[in-house]
Amino acid sequence: MNDTEHGIRIRPGSLADAPAVLDMLDAAVVWMNARGNTEQWGTTPYSQKPGAKAKIEALMADSAPYIAELAGAPVGAMVLHPGPSPEMPIAPAGEPERYVRLLISDRRHAGRGIGATLLAHAADETRRAGVELLRVDCWAGGGGQLVAFYERNGFTPTEPFLYGTWPGQVLARRLA
Repeated sequence: MNDTEHGIRIRPGSLADAPAVLDMLDAAVVWMNARGNTEQWGTTPYSQKPGAKAKIEALMADSAPYIAELAGAPVGAMVLHPGPSPEMPIAPAGEPERYVRLLISDRRHAGRGIGATLLAHAADETRRAGVELLRVDCWAGGGGQLVAFYERNGFTPTEPFLYGTWPGQVLARRLA
């Protein structure tokens, strides 16, 4: 898929993309912390958290990863899976679904529509699979800005949840 308006190209990802995804996750922690957000992902670089590298490598190897590129360089990543992470207190949908388990964009390219393009690709892939439900979960703190991002991209909040003390929100998008 190509987003010609923004010059974004989406390609299938692989285990070889794990280092670039980890770099984006680390940079996102720095970016959030610089804006006073230490609650969403904490202050430790993502790649330095116990098990983080193995978790990203497993997602890239065992799920359906996609990489957004600008001029051939990775600037975003998204991972689709048949359901929510078993680590999270989120029930399966009770019907076939695709679940966005990871969505990250390179903050140096913020405002270029990378996340929105990856979510549109997730919707296309979900339709191609003959599935009508696309879900995602996200951090619900910080005034709900991330929830609002997903709402702008066609998702509707369904159920809130707590992961320890971390407030989360599940969102769903019905596809025809």
